[in-house]
Amino acid sequence: MNDPSILLTLAVLGGTGKEGKGLAYRWAKSGYRVLIGSRTPEKAQAAADEISKLLGDDANIAGTGNLDAAQNADVIILTVPYAAHRETLESVKHALGGKILVDVTVPLVPPKVNKVQMPPSGSAAQEAKEILGKDIEVVAAFQNISHEHLLSDAPVECDVLVCGTSKEARNEILKLVEAVGLTGWDAGPIENAVVIEGLTSILIGINKQYGSLHAGIKITGVDRR
Repeated sequence: MNDPSILLTLAVLGGTGKEGKGLAYRWAKSGYRVLIGSRTPEKAQAAADEISKLLGDDANIAGTGNLDAAQNADVIILTVPYAAHRETLESVKHALGGKILVDVTVPLVPPKVNKVQMPPSGSAAQEAKEILGKDIEVVAAFQNISHEHLLSDAPVECDVLVCGTSKEARNEILKLVEAVGLTGWDAGPIENAVVIEGLTSILIGINKQYGSLHAGIKITGVDRR
């Protein structure tokens, strides 16, 4: 992509939260047009204003309601807590036809968030696919990246595993991974999201046990040339 801001508009639903705000910051910095979505448009605009202050006047970012953001974007990134997962998807479902949904949701069940607890569908991403139907591509990615990394301009020593309903959809999201300065890997079909999402609980436990905020994963032993 020579000029991603012209080619793609990204909607980050739940973008007022830490993870969503971090991703929005990284993509806006890379030149994409970014819409932050929220159930409360005023909160979304406040988050957009916060990012604009960090990036300057050239940032192409705005805040609006979830449905409006989804309607006006090419790729939708869902970063809401699991408790709001189904409700948010159902509220924007009819705006997603022909688009890719990137599900960043992890099915954490407080208070034992360091324990892997998957939904009956197998994973949050598979649940999203069931809700949205066969005509919408669903990709799981970014679950294992700390928001502290995303809101920092320092290099990130953490990889992103990407799985989803088609190789074509995965390849498109791998471009977005690269755009935020991260290394992405095609991790196969959407059924593999159970592993990617489950890793988040393990990383939370490692952070807690060893007094860190930045545990992540790195793929080794593969020549990317």
